[in-house]
Amino acid sequence: MNCCNRIACSVWRSSLNTGFSRAKPRTKCRWFSRTAASFSRSQATAAKHTPGSDTGEKPQLRAIDLARKVQQEKAKPPASVETPVSGQQKRVEELKRFTLQLQKVHPNVLAKHLHRSVLYQDKDVVIINKPYGVPVRDESGASSISSVLPVLSKMMDGMKIKSDSQLIPCLGLEKEATGALLLARSEEVVEQILTLHRNNQVQRKYWVITVGVPVPSEGVIDIPIIEREVTGSQPHYKMALSPLFRMNDTGNGVTKVRAHRQAQSAATKYRVLDSSSGCSLVELQPFTGVKHQMRVHMALALTCPILGDHKYSHWNKLAPQKLPERVLRKLGLEQSKIRHLPLHLLAQQLTLTGTSQADISVSCPLPKYFTQALKRLQLTPPDKKDDK
Repeated sequence: MNCCNRIACSVWRSSLNTGFSRAKPRTKCRWFSRTAASFSRSQATAAKHTPGSDTGEKPQLRAIDLARKVQQEKAKPPASVETPVSGQQKRVEELKRFTLQLQKVHPNVLAKHLHRSVLYQDKDVVIINKPYGVPVRDESGASSISSVLPVLSKMMDGMKIKSDSQLIPCLGLEKEATGALLLARSEEVVEQILTLHRNNQVQRKYWVITVGVPVPSEGVIDIPIIEREVTGSQPHYKMALSPLFRMNDTGNGVTKVRAHRQAQSAATKYRVLDSSSGCSLVELQPFTGVKHQMRVHMALALTCPILGDHKYSHWNKLAPQKLPERVLRKLGLEQSKIRHLPLHLLAQQLTLTGTSQADISVSCPLPKYFTQALKRLQLTPPDKKDDK
């Protein structure tokens, strides 16, 4: 009986072990398959969010990426804060651009500009509005009015290939001056104009802004001019006054002195049009054509130099014009930047009488820099006063 029981128990245990041995591999396969499926799904999900994948979805930002981004932001230099530009700085930059804009202009560009600035033309003469900073003649080969006149002549003739017309400058204008410039269409017309000029039949009126108010308000300056050498650390030559009279020893009269043989007669009529803020708008009419005549007469005879005249505001040195503090405030400039201020000398009106045509009278519009200076200094031209 006991033997039978032992046999039954051993049979039951063996069957049980067999069952377990068969069940374990089956259970292990199910768990492994579920784990593998889960792992493959996680890989697929990671692949979807991988940067640069073709799905087009926005990549998720990992903690390490966020840390790197924060470090990069800290490593960047601080953004530069734009300081507001003052009105004085803007004014200086405007003057810089203005003084440099025509220094290296292409001849064709200059010719087109002159073509647009023609004020008057007929079969004998042409009057153009000369721009600031361009010389009438220049021997160095740089751009000048004379160098582009052949191109300008063709433009005025409709760009004809066979064109015999020409343009010749008459009664030149300084490089730093702007305004009406007379051109002749032939050598014969040049001779006629020079004859009219000698007979005072050519009237040229200029507008200048002066530092100071001339006293008396109108008159004629008749003082010869001579070129003299200025010695010192920077030797140079300037035009100077060569008066025919000097104060006598008692100081209550004048004594006539002998004229210098190299001095040239020079006469300039002037009239104050308006004055304000220690400056004036003055009309000048030269009766002679001596070099720098108006600048010398205003600076050395009336002690009212032209605004922007850096040459004759000082006699014994080469330096920018020194302006009173009140004038600097009105112009919105600093003394250290005053070298960019242009010469305020405008050939405003040109009149020819006794020509083969009817009398010619041409007025030139004010350039922008001249108008701005008038506005800042509260100076009013005569035509504006009439409008009021």
